[in-house]
Amino acid sequence: MKTKHVRRAFKFRFYPTDAQAAALSRTFGCVRKVYNLALQARTEAWYQRQERVNYVQTSALLTEWKKTDDLAYLGAVSSVPLQQALRHLQAAFVNFWEGRAGYPSFKSKKKSRSSAEYTRSAFRWRDGRLTLAMMDDPLDIVWSRPLPDGAEPSTVTVSRDAAGRWFVSLLVEDPSVQPLGPAAHDAVALDVGLTSLVTLSTGEKIANPRHERRDRGRLARAQRQLARKEAGSKNREKARRQIAKIHARITDRRRDHLHKLTTRLVRENQTIVIEDLNVRGMLKNRSLARAISDAAWTELRGMLDYKCEWYGRQLVVVDQWYPSSKTCSACGYHLAKLPLNVRQWTCPACSTLHDRDENGAKNLLAVGQAVTACGAGVRPQRDASRTRRPAAKQEAKQATAGHFSPEK
Repeated sequence: MKTKHVRRAFKFRFYPTDAQAAALSRTFGCVRKVYNLALQARTEAWYQRQERVNYVQTSALLTEWKKTDDLAYLGAVSSVPLQQALRHLQAAFVNFWEGRAGYPSFKSKKKSRSSAEYTRSAFRWRDGRLTLAMMDDPLDIVWSRPLPDGAEPSTVTVSRDAAGRWFVSLLVEDPSVQPLGPAAHDAVALDVGLTSLVTLSTGEKIANPRHERRDRGRLARAQRQLARKEAGSKNREKARRQIAKIHARITDRRRDHLHKLTTRLVRENQTIVIEDLNVRGMLKNRSLARAISDAAWTELRGMLDYKCEWYGRQLVVVDQWYPSSKTCSACGYHLAKLPLNVRQWTCPACSTLHDRDENGAKNLLAVGQAVTACGAGVRPQRDASRTRRPAAKQEAKQATAGHFSPEK
C-alpha cells in the first residue's frame, strides 16, 4: 500500500516575459470576473427566488457566459483557472453555512489578491521546467530551494502581490515530513506579549522584533510622497508600489522570524501549550491595535498548528478566560484585578514575587500538563469576572464540579 505523505506547497519567485505577464494579467481579470458573476448569480437566486445554486449550476452558467458578446473574452484564457474560481466560491459558501466564515464577498481589482490556480491538466512539468496552458515558453523560476526528490506538482498557483512581484506555488507530496524523534523537553508553555513576543515557562523571553516599527519612518515618508501625486497618474502608481514594497519587506521579515521560532519550539518540545486569545477583539483597542498586528499572534498560532500536526507534537490550547496572569503559580492564590501596566506583583499569600508573563506561562504549563495527563477535552476554570454568573454562584459551581469541567 502506498504511504500517504503530507501535501506541501513550495513557493518560488519567477520573472515572466512581457507576453507571459500580459497573459497572466488577463487570466487574473477573468478569474475575478467569473467569481463575481457566480457570486452575484447565487446571491440573486437565493434572495429573489429562495433557490440554492451549486457549483455544477455555476459551471453551466460559465459556458453560457462565454457565448455572449460581452463576455466572449473569457474564452481567450485557460478554462481551468475559471473552473477553480467556481470551486473556491463553493468552498467559501460551505464555510459560511457551517459557521466558519462570513458571507462571501466580491473580489476587487485593487484590493483582492491576484491569483490563478492550475490543475494537472492545465500545465506541463518536465525536467523541472513548468509551462502553463496557452503558453509556449516555461516560466523563469528562481529555485531558492530544491523540491523533494521525484516530486510532481498536483496543483500550481500563480500570483502577483501588491509590490508587483510574481510568485508560483507548487503543491507536492513531501515524504520528508515525518514525526520527529523524542524531544529534549516534555512540555513548554508560551505567553505572548508585546514587549517580549513570547515568554516561555522556562523563564526565557524572546524579544519582539517590531518589524513594522523599524520601518515606520520609511513608510511615513513614502505615504507622504503618495499623497502629493495626482490621482490616476503614473507617478502615483509608482509611489503606491513603493509603499507596497515596504509592506512586503516588513511581512517577509516577520514571517521569517516566526518560522524560525515555531520550528525551534516544535523540534525541542513534545507538548506546546498556548492561550486561545481573541485577537480580533483585541484589535478594537485603538491604542494597541498597531502593535498587536505587528506581533502577528494569529500567524504564530497557525504555524504551530500545522507544524505540530506534521511532526507528531501535541498542541494544547487553553481557554482565553483562564486567569493565568492573576493566579500565583506557587500557591494558587487568585488576584481580583491585575491591570495591564503591572508587570510584576507579589503574592499576598506566599510573598512570591512574580513576573507577569513568566507566571502566566507557568500556569499555562500546569494546565497543559493536566490536559496531557487527563486527556483532551478538559478546560481550566474561567475567571469569575468574565462569566455572566455572580462570583458566589461561580465559586459554588466550581466547588461541586471540581477544578476542571468537561468540554467537547
